[in-house]
Amino acid sequence: MGKIAFFRPDDERATEAAEIVRELGHEPVSDPMLEVDPTGEAPRVDADYTVLTSKTGVELAADVEWEPSGEVAAIGSPTADVLRSAGYAVDHVPEEFSSTGLVSHMRDMVEGSRVEVARSDHGSPVLTDGLEDAGAYVHETVLYRLVRPPTAGKSVELAADGELGGACFTSSLTVEHFLDAADERGIRSEAVAGLNRAVVGAIGEPTAETAEANGIDVDVVPEVAAFETLAEAVAERL
Repeated sequence: MGKIAFFRPDDERATEAAEIVRELGHEPVSDPMLEVDPTGEAPRVDADYTVLTSKTGVELAADVEWEPSGEVAAIGSPTADVLRSAGYAVDHVPEEFSSTGLVSHMRDMVEGSRVEVARSDHGSPVLTDGLEDAGAYVHETVLYRLVRPPTAGKSVELAADGELGGACFTSSLTVEHFLDAADERGIRSEAVAGLNRAVVGAIGEPTAETAEANGIDVDVVPEVAAFETLAEAVAERL
């Protein structure tokens, strides 16, 4: 049994992740690196297409009783599932669950249309730039900011001490916040060295690229961008 760290927000997502890691026969280390800070904004209601990119964004939109006038697109099936659970119809889900995949899916339908992108303050410009290049009039609403909780960092110390068997990074921002927490403790080089002795998983290529650019060797990138698949890949390598 090894210790596998993950960095999901401290809500049902962290609870679910702990259960998955435990069922895989390893010890879960929950170290939330993201905390949601809502802006109080709501998606526009007059767009031809509205793009939601996360479960959190859907929940915040539903909380203010947002009612879209046009079609709704979800960046992947997990977001689509939450949209449907909240009572929204989902018109578009790309085969590839990424900004690039969504742009490819919508490229031929958005020329001259108003497209609302409602997401966090750390959304990739790949989505907005790609839709604009396809001829859409794009408006972006920041529904929430993603900040690092002040308590984050126990996985950093475990990594530096060589006690971490694996790590599951689910976004570039979790990588950056992990390194920020290491910098605060003055143990960045030790923490990175500890990760490089462990099994590091990244949920997609952008996350893997961020890790690699900061000296972290990524061992696994699953084909499906889902936490369960990521955890399974890390556990299997362990």
